[in-house]
Amino acid sequence: MVVAKQNNALQIFALNDAAARLGLDVGLPLANARAIVPDVQVFDADEPADSGTLNDIADWCDRFTPLVALDPPHGLFLDISGCAHLFGGEAAMLETICRALTRQGFAVSAAIAGTPVCARALTRHVSGRIVREGEEAAAVQALPVFTLGVDEAIIGGLRRAGLKTIGDVAARERHEITARFGARFTALLEQALGQSDAPISPRKLPPDYMVEKRFAEPVATDAVIAAALSGLAQTLIAAMERHGKGARQLDASFFRTDGTVRTISVETGQPVTRVAVIERLFRERFDALADPLDPGFGFDLMRLSASRTDGVVEAQRDLDAHVHDNDELAALIDRIAARIGGRRIVVHLPQDSHIPERALLAVPAQHHLTAAAVAEWPARIEGEPPLRPLRLFARPEPIEVLFAEVPDKPPTRFKWRRACHTVVRAEGPERVAMEWWHGLREVSARDYFRVEDEAGLRFWLYRDGLYGESAEQQAGQPDWFLHGLFA
Repeated sequence: MVVAKQNNALQIFALNDAAARLGLDVGLPLANARAIVPDVQVFDADEPADSGTLNDIADWCDRFTPLVALDPPHGLFLDISGCAHLFGGEAAMLETICRALTRQGFAVSAAIAGTPVCARALTRHVSGRIVREGEEAAAVQALPVFTLGVDEAIIGGLRRAGLKTIGDVAARERHEITARFGARFTALLEQALGQSDAPISPRKLPPDYMVEKRFAEPVATDAVIAAALSGLAQTLIAAMERHGKGARQLDASFFRTDGTVRTISVETGQPVTRVAVIERLFRERFDALADPLDPGFGFDLMRLSASRTDGVVEAQRDLDAHVHDNDELAALIDRIAARIGGRRIVVHLPQDSHIPERALLAVPAQHHLTAAAVAEWPARIEGEPPLRPLRLFARPEPIEVLFAEVPDKPPTRFKWRRACHTVVRAEGPERVAMEWWHGLREVSARDYFRVEDEAGLRFWLYRDGLYGESAEQQAGQPDWFLHGLFA
């Protein structure tokens, strides 16, 4: 059995059938359990590991339906509407799921009903029950009230009132139940009786398009996997083409025979409508995986889905070769993103701010390439040196100014990263005031200087505030910072 600390005492959190037959039950204190069965095996509960295992099982259940929701701490909801016929009917599907999970070492209790609450109540009393639509009330009438999964305080109140089964509670007037136990309990009761319903909250949104291939015998070779993925891509492209769509995000899921599921995703900057592009992107992604795709004893199911799609707009092309440059650049970005990740490839967009670190915004190139191509930047004056450095630091680095003339002169010597630099040329100051209307704490103006040292290195320095502006400044001296390098 598994124990966890609850109410400052170790209590049984879970147990197997053998322990239950000996008279033990969930919630029993550990001391009482040892008194009943002295040689019982005890393990500490590991809730994070349990949660991870439940998520792994939910991933495995994706092979039956894309609508899988968690019912913590030990349950899952599967919306099998329109899916059961693919597995031979509801009874065959239920048997397949239970047999597979039991084979992997899990204790399973499952049921099928018209509402999630009804199905959950059945699993807490009997396994393998299938309730037809409209028969929910009769199915749960004799079940104990604890199968509803409500708080212990409500269960205790129901028992003190002599209401031991769901049928006993359902026989009372709804306004009496609501006044005593709350509207939430009444809504839960009506869902268990099939008189109302509440949708589940799936872990993942259903993809826009999805195709899959099941194998009579597990496959493990790279050639067969690549061929199967290519065939799925052709089917997926054909399905999207009928609706004028192209894929922006593709997910390839590989279901191993041992229950492990591996999903690999690629994103694109433009809607993909060609099989060759999908094959190339996944080939790049597979080659760059730090944890290679391990088939184990083989995959018995492969799935390719387009979780995000966009409409495909046919554009008129002319004979100008430069018209295709943007398409080639987008394809290159997609290939690099498949290897190193889309967030590592960025473009910059101008922002409405004159503060240097806020004057531009770094965004993923895959999603903002068109906006970056038409963005308007301040024009550079021909024959003049650049006003902004080639490399701008994310955060200005403090420097130690050894000597500077007051009030508006650049430093003649400064120390940065333990190296001293003597300034031989300087331009400035360029005063930049802070955006006080945004409520920023930093309201002191900055005076920027472009300086060059004796080695020809060019720096972009600024003085934070004016001399004697604040009493907090040490000996009336403002702080100096290095904000960027020109070359």
